[in-house]
Amino acid sequence: MWQYRELIRNLTVADLKNRYQNTSLGFFWSLLSPLLLAGVLYFIFRHLFGAEENFAIDLLVGIMAWRFFANGTSSSLYAIVGKPSLVTKVYIPRQILVLSNALANLTGSLLEFIVLLPIILALLGHLPVTVLLFPLVHIIYFWFVYGAGLLLSALFVYFRDLNQIWEVLITALFFCSPIVYPLSMVPPHLLPYYLLNPVTRFIDMYRDVMVAGDLPSLYGVGIVAGFAIAAYLVGSFTFSKLQRRFAEEM
Repeated sequence: MWQYRELIRNLTVADLKNRYQNTSLGFFWSLLSPLLLAGVLYFIFRHLFGAEENFAIDLLVGIMAWRFFANGTSSSLYAIVGKPSLVTKVYIPRQILVLSNALANLTGSLLEFIVLLPIILALLGHLPVTVLLFPLVHIIYFWFVYGAGLLLSALFVYFRDLNQIWEVLITALFFCSPIVYPLSMVPPHLLPYYLLNPVTRFIDMYRDVMVAGDLPSLYGVGIVAGFAIAAYLVGSFTFSKLQRRFAEEM
């Protein structure tokens, strides 16, 4: 991939520009959207979970983490089919198209989290020193999202109904992840099933390092790293097997 680094950079920048070129507020929509969503959810659920310590901050962190996964995977569906000329007329490693999409989402997500830091400081009164571990968590999460993107982008070339199916699954995963409610409120007999959801693990770790000030355990880091490695290996293997007929299916 290294020899195509300039192409990856250009595709990433072009992807970022295309997302906001026809909007009046541009990139600010990506910041305003999660804040408005958090405000609506806080208004709806404040009577149920408002007594929880740092509920508003946990809600914001959960939404930001969720958006990276939801936006990264949903946009990856079109990473291949959305650039037919680069698939059928030019020879490049096609993983580059998925990687540039993932990097564009990574850039947007990083900016969202940077804007979130002063909000956490204002609401919490301080920034935990463990926030320095945020880059580690985010890089692991990136590889998980990228791996999922490889899988989804390859499958979508062959199964064009996948976008509708994924939209339903994303909605279901939103409510099956501890975003609007704390993980502590999940019934004990359901907790093992919740922890099978990788997004649950990541959201909980973001809250630990950004809000609670807790150091993630080596076991916890190993689990999320395992999810990321598994997603990348499965996605990369599937992509390599299916890419042979991409040009024909386009």
